[in-house]
Amino acid sequence: MASTRTRLTVSYAFVLLGTMVAFGTAVLVGRRSGSKDDLAREAFGIADRVLLTIQSAQLASKRLTFVDTTRTTERLIRGTKELADLLDPMAGYFMVLDQQGKLLYSSTLMRLLSGDDQTTVLQAVLQLSDQGGLKVIVRDSLQLLFVARRNVAVGPNISRVVAALPTDVVELPPTLLVGTMIVIAPIIFLVSMLVAYVVVGNAFRPVDQLINEVEAITDGRSLHRRLPADASNDELSRLSLTVNAMLSRLETSFAALRRFTADASHELKTPLTVLRADVERAMHPVTDRSERMVVLEEALQETARMSDLVDSLLTLARADEGRFDIYRVPIELDPLVREVYETAVILGEDAGLSISMPVLDNAIIMGDRTRLRQLLLNLVTNAIKYTPRGGRVEVTVSRRPNDEITISVRDTGIGIAANDLPHVFDRFWRADRVRSRASERGGFGLGLSISQWIVQAHGGTIAVQSRLGRGSVFTVNLPVVPVGPVLPDAFVPSEEAAESAES
Repeated sequence: MASTRTRLTVSYAFVLLGTMVAFGTAVLVGRRSGSKDDLAREAFGIADRVLLTIQSAQLASKRLTFVDTTRTTERLIRGTKELADLLDPMAGYFMVLDQQGKLLYSSTLMRLLSGDDQTTVLQAVLQLSDQGGLKVIVRDSLQLLFVARRNVAVGPNISRVVAALPTDVVELPPTLLVGTMIVIAPIIFLVSMLVAYVVVGNAFRPVDQLINEVEAITDGRSLHRRLPADASNDELSRLSLTVNAMLSRLETSFAALRRFTADASHELKTPLTVLRADVERAMHPVTDRSERMVVLEEALQETARMSDLVDSLLTLARADEGRFDIYRVPIELDPLVREVYETAVILGEDAGLSISMPVLDNAIIMGDRTRLRQLLLNLVTNAIKYTPRGGRVEVTVSRRPNDEITISVRDTGIGIAANDLPHVFDRFWRADRVRSRASERGGFGLGLSISQWIVQAHGGTIAVQSRLGRGSVFTVNLPVVPVGPVLPDAFVPSEEAAESAES
């Protein structure tokens, strides 16, 4: 396939060729239509000069005409020798007529015409108006355009002056124009194509540079590189900035994908190693029945742990692709929060924590009951998991004036360092200090990522505030619906079981 540079050059060549043909045709037509007007103006100029000469001679008391009385049958007006001497030096085709249309004087060029041609001309100009033009063919090679000019100041015996010019004076022969175009057009065409090819090449040189830069980046290992922005070209500058922004997003996505893959492999490696060791112990001949049952129970626990991890990964993968359905129906928040609170009290008793809920404002929200329950369990179990014995966990649900409901989970646990706060919702993220102090509590680092997705899917926001060693506060804001009839929980279409809360 031809390059864009070649296609543009060929397109320009065809446009130029069409333009040249149209221009030549317009010149030919315009020249033909305008030549008559130009010729008439020049002929009128000759007639005006003759009239002015006659008028000047009459003012000088020269006798230019006389009445011929030699004939009694009719009264004739004739030109004198002074008229002939006055007008003979003047060049051009012109005639002076009397009031009856009789010829008083013919110029030298007019007298050179044959007698038949002079008669034809005289008969033709008798029908000529004072401002009109008349084309007369006096012989095959000569066409004359006649015009008439009248001036009453030249005397009573002279009526008007008729002047003429050959039409070939201003007309451009079509053969000459076509021949000129045939000779010159190919030269102009070739030169224009060469210039167009060079100009298009210069215009596309920055594009070629951008293509080379992008090709060097597409290997996946150079996403840190950026395209240069040409400030002298607005379009290419915008293209470079757009591609740079896309590369930034791709770099972030690739880094997150590599980190996600590495973390997922790491999380799966440990339980698989434990599971393999348990199976080998169970298959060993010296293992007795009671020890084999203990080993198999531990293997079952690791299998359940891996199943939870896979379920969490599948949830996030479906959420990223937009294929995870959220069944949103009106839900009364009070019963849902109380149910989660009762579960939290049981978990808190085992962990030696004090669980409280000082504020519980009721509200109706549009949401998926199963996913909202999973969200609350994630936040509560996280607070319980990372709070030492003797600590407190507080759950509050308060209505805000801007038609939002705020759910806060506050704990007095180990907290999160300020540098780690921006990453708490990243997948597989766990701060080193938390990992070192609570590694025995397990978890994959996916619970908060799932919680963030649930909140965003419901049109809300989630935020965290924490200080290392002083506890954390997770705050969820969800939009509420106006007060109206509430569907009972039995009508909630989602029947999925709540997934385990993992952090």
